[in-house]
Amino acid sequence: EVQLVESGGGSVQAGGSLRLSCAASGYTYSSGCMGWFRQAAGKGREGVATIYTRSRATYYRDSVKGRFTISQDNAKNTLYLQMSSLKPEDSAMYYCAAGTYCSGLMAVSQAHYWGQGTQVTVSS
Repeated sequence: EVQLVESGGGSVQAGGSLRLSCAASGYTYSSGCMGWFRQAAGKGREGVATIYTRSRATYYRDSVKGRFTISQDNAKNTLYLQMSSLKPEDSAMYYCAAGTYCSGLMAVSQAHYWGQGTQVTVSS
């Protein structure tokens, strides 16, 4: 059984940084894709960043390019999202997800497994 557990969320001021972590168990990093999604209050869930676990290719939504970096540490079975230059519009619940097939930025429909989420709040 695949389990994903996020951590690292919190409250920061605009311009600050946070690093989210996603501890994965039962997931094989040799193939597939992992990603981060977010969902703000009253809005739909959207893909933020995706990494192909074998090639390490990465994809980002336009609004976070140059500010967010997704990475994985296979030895620690952990996925990361380094977030810098945070803006109030980045405030949301952030979810880690894993899938077997992605086309570019992971879509919600391509995620087979989800974490419980970690809250990020950015104040102006």
